[in-house]
Amino acid sequence: MSPADNRLVQVDPGAQDGWITTRLDFLVNWARAGSLWPMPFGTACCAIEFMATAASRFDLARFGMERLSYSPRQADVLLCAGRVPLKLAPVIRRIYQQMPQPKWVISMGACASTGGMFDNYAVVQGIDTIIPVDVYVPGCPPRPEALIYGIMMLQKKVMQDRMKDTTRHVEIVPDTESQLYIPPSRIDELSEPFGNSVHQTRSAP
Repeated sequence: MSPADNRLVQVDPGAQDGWITTRLDFLVNWARAGSLWPMPFGTACCAIEFMATAASRFDLARFGMERLSYSPRQADVLLCAGRVPLKLAPVIRRIYQQMPQPKWVISMGACASTGGMFDNYAVVQGIDTIIPVDVYVPGCPPRPEALIYGIMMLQKKVMQDRMKDTTRHVEIVPDTESQLYIPPSRIDELSEPFGNSVHQTRSAP
């Protein structure tokens, strides 16, 4: 190697356009982690704590989550706050299936994570028996600080995603042959509010 090859190359910053290099995985994950759109599925007191988290004192806008989506087709984080009765199990499963990929789930509180104090036949003993869960937030109910910490953990998990990992986001295909399968029309009827004491629904003939 000649001495001329070791010379420093002087570059005029104004002579060329600015550019930056990075990994595509990092760039995509950075954009996703900073713009998570949660869909709240609140059924009990944990939903009140989530409302406090979204209010001005704790300010979820710092994490890019101020856009609460009440449409599963426009959300990528399902935030289950509260106990889930067996009647709502097919409903939350259908909501999860309607969300586009990639999507994540936060289980907020003891009731959503394990059934909590409701260890009986009427309450689902953990929503992870219905849908996959990414982050568990313990507490009964957890304070807003705990939920914020869970959101930060989810953001770290999103930053670790890799496009070449094809098993990370696998869609759940409904097993229509299973005895646990409920068709969407029946789910709609079950989830409607009761009209009166004889359990008449709006879809009833």
